Amino acid sequence: MTIIPLIFTSGLASGINAYAVVLLLGLLGRFAGADSVPPALERTDVLIAAGVLFLLEAVADKIPYVDSVWDVAHTVIRPIAGATVGALIASTDPGSLSEVAAGAMGGTTALVSHLVKASLRMAVNTSPEPASNIAVSLTEDVSVAGLVTLAIFHPWLAASIAAVLLVIGLLLVWFAVNRIRAFRARRRERKAARAAGRPVEEVPLRRS
Repeated sequence: MTIIPLIFTSGLASGINAYAVVLLLGLLGRFAGADSVPPALERTDVLIAAGVLFLLEAVADKIPYVDSVWDVAHTVIRPIAGATVGALIASTDPGSLSEVAAGAMGGTTALVSHLVKASLRMAVNTSPEPASNIAVSLTEDVSVAGLVTLAIFHPWLAASIAAVLLVIGLLLVWFAVNRIRAFRARRRERKAARAAGRPVEEVPLRRS
């Protein structure tokens, strides 16, 4: 069932940049002869719309704080896109996986990867300079392009890489949350020390 790894990978990539996924799949299906790409994604109007939206995201995703606002707005859009792409992929091979199951897989994977992306972007935005946002955004764009292209020709390899990246992303989110909690705890302790008239240096620092 080669469409399962393709649905999983496209779902994960949709959670990062849904417009890039639709655009790449459509281009690969139309000009590279990828049989697993749904014909609906190859339509000219779909490609134009995806291309315009991809350019908008390419700009918004590299501006500090604007990227987080963009992520909030796409909390619903990206999972829906992942579910839609998954269902369309399943429609090209009706005997392998139902469209409902494919949509659920694609949407769920897109939601998880979107939450990972949004959480890490909020952590990146704690840095005042924009260089880190640009670097992270470019890395995401290249990763999405590479995964989607690989998924068309080597679906199981792409799905394996996508799964590893998802686990790494979840671990990074867990680490970032722990660091933020530790930072807030230290700040509360310092405020309490000032209120009590004790030197801030006496407040022990908790380890995360």
